[in-house]
Amino acid sequence: MTKALIVVDVQPTFCEGGELGVEGGNAVAERIADYVNAHRSEYAYIATTQDWHIEPGAHWSAEPDFVDTWPKHGAAGTPNAELHPAIKALIIHHHFKKGQYSAAYSGFEGIEDNTDRIQTREEVAAEQSAGKTLANALKAAGVSRVDVVGIAESHCVKDTALDARKFGFEVTVFEDLTVPVSEELGVAARKQMTAAGITLAESR
Repeated sequence: MTKALIVVDVQPTFCEGGELGVEGGNAVAERIADYVNAHRSEYAYIATTQDWHIEPGAHWSAEPDFVDTWPKHGAAGTPNAELHPAIKALIIHHHFKKGQYSAAYSGFEGIEDNTDRIQTREEVAAEQSAGKTLANALKAAGVSRVDVVGIAESHCVKDTALDARKFGFEVTVFEDLTVPVSEELGVAARKQMTAAGITLAESR
């Protein structure tokens, strides 16, 4: 069975001190880095996802409801939108940017972009049309099983894992390598993922 690891949105913008910092984010980043260093050889494909917002419309709001609208975060080209230093040091080669011109929670909504360019709407649309998506990359690599880690469990990790299931992959989320925005939202996310057939486990 060919495995892939998806590292979701481990960026300073979602860690302590960031615009949408999640408590425990920095510690999760370090644990993920340790895990990748110990288990890299087990994976045929490793990818990161990033919020890379350029003009995401109503996704950013001066009066956010923290459900559909949010304070400005993950702004493309800013240090806080970069990968967390612990993840950047891993030298992962496949990076999927999402939410350039719209809201996006799942890594499967993104396109592979291994640069730090600010792409135009037309460029993003062209890459989408050309199929430079995470689903296509995983299928091209012969992947059948996906492990998902990152930030935040209650939002982008959950949505990425659910989409992976929809695309037919066997999916595991490592509970010790993710963190929710709140425990209440974490409980709800775990119920939703379990109901979809996603395995929740501890990394080894």
